Amino acid sequence: MVGRTSVRIGLALGGGAARGWAHIGVLRALERAGIRPDVIAGTSIGAVVGGCFAADHLDNLERWARELTPKRIFGYLDFNFAGTGLISGQRLCDRLEQHLGDRNIEDLPTRFTAVATEIGTGHEHWLSRGRLVEAVRASYALPGVFKPVKVNGRWLFDGALVNPIPVSVCRALGARYVIAVNLNFDILGRGSVIASPEMMFSEADEELRTAAAAETAGKTGVRALLQRQILGKGDGAPGISTVMVDALNIVQDRIARSRLAGDPPDAMISPRLQDVGLFDFHRAEESIERGVQAVERQLDDILREIETCEPKRGRGEPNRIPGNELQPVAK
Repeated sequence: MVGRTSVRIGLALGGGAARGWAHIGVLRALERAGIRPDVIAGTSIGAVVGGCFAADHLDNLERWARELTPKRIFGYLDFNFAGTGLISGQRLCDRLEQHLGDRNIEDLPTRFTAVATEIGTGHEHWLSRGRLVEAVRASYALPGVFKPVKVNGRWLFDGALVNPIPVSVCRALGARYVIAVNLNFDILGRGSVIASPEMMFSEADEELRTAAAAETAGKTGVRALLQRQILGKGDGAPGISTVMVDALNIVQDRIARSRLAGDPPDAMISPRLQDVGLFDFHRAEESIERGVQAVERQLDDILREIETCEPKRGRGEPNRIPGNELQPVAK
């Protein structure tokens, strides 16, 4: 257990879609060891988990994640082919609002900031005030998949495009010891596979599998459209979603390497998630456990470093970059 210390601890939760359930395991393991962050900064799925933790609603999120099945996941995908994203995201937003309501970030018991990217300028926005749900939605709005979110007159989407693992945010908010969680350190070279509609259903969902097969054979419907245009045509060619996600992964990996080299965390936790696909949201149980295991592998070092934490040269508050201002979320 960490003794009484004045060291301000920051936790930077990176993006990684379904792999983000590992963040829950990381937080659980840190809490059991007596480490509760004073500052949490999250990007994309890291903003979802970090926001729920900061609002003391991690139990509800974990319960929901563990109950997800391929069938239930498909039910949350409210497709919007005429808009700016394949998925409007309203069903997911409604679910978040059930738990988080109209809570404002500045009222949370733990200081929290979500990172988002502004369309058009590429500016990085730190959402540290206003409605928590809106900040989280903006941070996870994957380009081309989810609709962007308008905040204070600016259209925002996924923060992973500019700051995949927001160590710099934790530093700027006064954290002396920063723990970062990288969900994608082993992703490149293995590819990301989005299952066909048939693969998305469990063996127990025989009725849905039969319907998907019938639609693919020639009937019209959402699943048939997904099979042909979004997920690929079955001849090995990648679908739209696979191309977009793989492109984002490459960009995210390069940016993360560069930013971490300039402002490294004090501890880097890297759960072993190489076989967990970006859309494997139904695999929460094993992802959470791998987050726990990743912390346990480094826990002794982290505890020792926190107890003996000293200011590190060059680790002060970073220079302000145009566009990095703390931007409030519109109410």
